[in-house]
Amino acid sequence: MPENIQLLSPRLANQIAAGEVVERPASVIKELLENSLDAGATRLEIDLDAGGVKRIMVRDNGKGIEKEDLHLALARHATSKIHALEDLEAVATLGFRGEALASISSVARLTMTSSRDESGKGWMVTAEGREMETQLAPAAHPRGTTVEVRDLFFNTPARRKFLRTEKTEFNRVDETIKRLALARFDVSFSLRHNGKGVHNLRGGTSRAEMERRVAQLCGPAFMQNALHIEMERSGLRLWGWVAEPAFSRSQADLQFFYVNGRAIRDRVVSHAVRRAFADVLYHGRHPAFVLYLELDPAAVDVNVHPTKHEVRFRDSRLVHDFLFGSLHRALADVRPGAREEGDESQSSAPQVSGVAAGEFSGQERMALSSAPAQATAPAFGGVGGVGAQPSADKIQQQMHSYGELHKPLDAGVQEAPAVTAGPASTAAWSQQVPAEAEGETPPLGFAIAQLHGIYILSQNEHGMVVVDMHAAHERIVYEQMKAAHAAGGIQAQPLLVPVSLAVSEREADCFEEREEVFTALGFVLQRAGPETLMVRQVPTMLHSAPVEQLVRDVLSDLLAEGSSDRIGNQINEILSTMACHGSVRANRKLTIPEMNGLLRDMERTERSGQCNHGRPTWTQVKLSDMDKWFMRGQ
Repeated sequence: MPENIQLLSPRLANQIAAGEVVERPASVIKELLENSLDAGATRLEIDLDAGGVKRIMVRDNGKGIEKEDLHLALARHATSKIHALEDLEAVATLGFRGEALASISSVARLTMTSSRDESGKGWMVTAEGREMETQLAPAAHPRGTTVEVRDLFFNTPARRKFLRTEKTEFNRVDETIKRLALARFDVSFSLRHNGKGVHNLRGGTSRAEMERRVAQLCGPAFMQNALHIEMERSGLRLWGWVAEPAFSRSQADLQFFYVNGRAIRDRVVSHAVRRAFADVLYHGRHPAFVLYLELDPAAVDVNVHPTKHEVRFRDSRLVHDFLFGSLHRALADVRPGAREEGDESQSSAPQVSGVAAGEFSGQERMALSSAPAQATAPAFGGVGGVGAQPSADKIQQQMHSYGELHKPLDAGVQEAPAVTAGPASTAAWSQQVPAEAEGETPPLGFAIAQLHGIYILSQNEHGMVVVDMHAAHERIVYEQMKAAHAAGGIQAQPLLVPVSLAVSEREADCFEEREEVFTALGFVLQRAGPETLMVRQVPTMLHSAPVEQLVRDVLSDLLAEGSSDRIGNQINEILSTMACHGSVRANRKLTIPEMNGLLRDMERTERSGQCNHGRPTWTQVKLSDMDKWFMRGQ
């Protein structure tokens, strides 16, 4: 092992840098396309052979490169995008490091041809990764730039061994192009692989053209289930498409998030999205979205990692609250019939309230309360008290403003007939259709029967609606309990015997710095020593929860991420359990008025499309589909 300090050769230094920038053909594609977009290109052509390992060609119609700058374009730390430290603090371009072309040319054979005008005359520069010498020669070329990369990692065989199969590498390239195509709707993209066309995406700036591209790249099913959102507040603007919770994924493969046009992966963003979908997604499922966040370039630092996938927000809490509030409100506004109304006017989009825009109070900021804007009293009187659980008294004590939910079912209520296989007279069915059905039909229609004591069958303008009555009532009760809890504030009780916690000195210091977090959530803690905390008061609803572990977890979250939602999650989990026990059970026969009351409550309740556990509460069976079952009209 040499002991003397030596200056690395330019070739070796660039190959080391290439290890960070150039991992596979997809990395090369990303860097070349970003350069083309920064050059103002409106049309991009990509041609690949062998998944990009053998050959990559990218042609654009951008502003091109001057002859005198071509050799500098392949030099390390040479760029036209920033010139001073002030430029680095507010980067408005996709590239800015000046390392990409130098890194690529150090591990591949690179040829770049460019022209600045429409004369058809340009210049070509080549480099083959040896001592980084460049050769310049005249060449015919239209306005723009063409970069051709051949034999990737030809001089670093160890790196080439880590490449996957041609199909896998091409899939990575395709994913990279997809991300960039979703970032720039105004740019046309065409992709060819081994001489065969793969993509031909036309540019456009209208909403219809944007949605056409999203459907091409994310699938038509995504757009059929997507909500268009556009919200702005405090210098932040969020727009794009988020799929309804029913369109969830087993993997996080349909999640595209952009900050000022740059595709990024960020913990703050992931946490905010995860919180917004907290109680509307089934366990283990992932949301799907294509979202764009726009803010002042000076408010975000993109110089975090060579791959530029990560960013650092100057005020991460403001960004987190804005994203969470905006998505939370957009999802809450999804009610039965909302999609039909939205289809009539494509330009309409959910509007954000002050809270959704990031104006959280102290308690809301830490607990991230998901209470609806207003609570509605149960319309189907008494069903909430069906199957009253032993915890009813406790619920009434903790939810004093929610007593109406738990009143007993009225005696002598006429039960609805269960659907059977036997014949039913016309008169009997007509008695089950309410009089108001003759007027305008509500989104979930009017109940006509109950199936197996589990499902409500309803008729609306589009066909038949099937409702899981327990799941639907569970969501209604849950939202009302959250509203009552938020309106009444967090009730706390002192501990007869304070709990002593042995923590690290760092955790104790963190508590003193963020004591208001615990106070806002009903906890009273006191530092009793350098490494000791005393818990003297806890929220009433958490009296039986593992308080010691909960406090430790909150401190751990505060140290790692600067925030914690564990206490809010714990409270919501308890409310969810109460709602489940207080909801109507299976095999309970409901009257037609009770069923219609449940349907009307669903239409007024936020997030009524899913129960507390993320399962769907209702589904629509279209009349046209039923006609196909029986070949009507064929």
